[in-house]
Amino acid sequence: MKKLIAASLLIGASTLLMAKLPPLSEEAKAKAAEAAAKAAWSGKVDAYLSCKAQDKVAAHYYTTAKAANKDTKPATETSPCADPGAFSYLPSEAVKPLEASGAHSPAPTATSPPSSTTPAAAIAPAK
Repeated sequence: MKKLIAASLLIGASTLLMAKLPPLSEEAKAKAAEAAAKAAWSGKVDAYLSCKAQDKVAAHYYTTAKAANKDTKPATETSPCADPGAFSYLPSEAVKPLEASGAHSPAPTATSPPSSTTPAAAIAPAK
């Protein structure tokens, strides 16, 4: 009986968890995007610090191995550690195409109807 009650409670809880959540607001989407960018940057910083620590340990090992006259192979060259720099985030809506940003020139004011009987040579004579 207890197993049946526990199973029904688990099924009820899972249906509540699987319910569709309302869509996020624009502000919540922006915060989520910034948090994702910060998490990616933190991963790069962690990888950089790990790389620096590995270089330090390897350098210490090779100096102590040479001092002890151990038969060691020469160190293999690896790519240098890439410093990710300071965190900076540029929201995607800040980078708009020129058409969407309103930076394009407005259409010129029409001086005549689009279909007139005046020949093009008379409107703009050749030079």
